[in-house]
Amino acid sequence: MSELSDLYQEVILDHNKNPRNFREIENADKHADGNNPLCGDQLKVFLSMEGDTVKDVSFLGSGCAISKASASMMTQAVKGKTRKEAETLFDEFHRMVLGELDPESEDTHLGKLKIFAGVLEFPARVKCASLSWHTMHAALEGEEEISTE
Repeated sequence: MSELSDLYQEVILDHNKNPRNFREIENADKHADGNNPLCGDQLKVFLSMEGDTVKDVSFLGSGCAISKASASMMTQAVKGKTRKEAETLFDEFHRMVLGELDPESEDTHLGKLKIFAGVLEFPARVKCASLSWHTMHAALEGEEEISTE
């Protein structure tokens, strides 16, 4: 197994076992429910905005390790970002897991999120990795529900 593959597994397992920001934000300004009916992942993303900035973000729900780890890392990545920066991260992450963006050869804002580039090797898991991102995007847009059917 390659070093990158080992790191991918380690990060996924850590964030699955100890998800960051796994809680409800009381009086959240925005929220959305996400559902991936193909594998049963369900989560809710909460956003607390301060003007145009994501002051706090969290999630609750259940799903596979990739889904939960992605949600955990997503909350860390967008907290403190402007809406535009959060949308840029959403776009770059989504294009990366679809294979439309190579984070190793293109400039991105993804940082540690590049670890999810490995999900390309498992096409059935792309929706697992992107569910929380689509749900966060929906919440920013004022939509309260999204499904990755």
